[in-house]
Amino acid sequence: METIHTADRVFVTWDAEPVEHGAVVVGGDRIGAVGPYDDLRARFPRARVRTWPGDLGPAHIHDGPLPAAPSPRERVHAVLKLGAVAVLEQYVDSPELRAAAERNDLAVLPGTARRTAITEGDRADLAVFDETGACIATVCAGRLVHRRK
Repeated sequence: METIHTADRVFVTWDAEPVEHGAVVVGGDRIGAVGPYDDLRARFPRARVRTWPGDLGPAHIHDGPLPAAPSPRERVHAVLKLGAVAVLEQYVDSPELRAAAERNDLAVLPGTARRTAITEGDRADLAVFDETGACIATVCAGRLVHRRK
C-alpha cells in the first residue's frame, strides 16, 4: 500500500523551486510519484496520507562523525533525527556501527557527500523540517524512522 507524504511545500532538491501543496507517493522503499497533492490523491485514492507541517524534501547525507551516544544504535538514531539517511564510510569506524547502520537502512557511502534529490523510482529517503530548520520527520527507505512529538 502506498503512502502519500504531503506538506505545504515539497522540494525535489533543496535548491529548486518548491511544489506548493506538494506530495510524494511512497510504495515500499521506492518513490512512486512527486507532484501537486490533489493530482496524486486522485491517482492514488487508496493511499494512506501523512500531512506534515513544514518543508518536505530529500533526506540529507550526514557529512561528519556520527554524534556521540552510549551505543552504535543510538548513534545511528541521532543521525536519523537530524534528517539524514546516509553517512560517509570514513565515519563508520567500527563493525558494530556498520551493523547498526545496516539494521536501520542507513546508507554508508564511499567518498564525499553529494546532492540529494527526490526522483521517481529511487529509494524513498525524505525529511521534513520546520521553519527553524529542526527535523520533524525522517523517512528512510520508505519507513518512518523519526517523528518529533
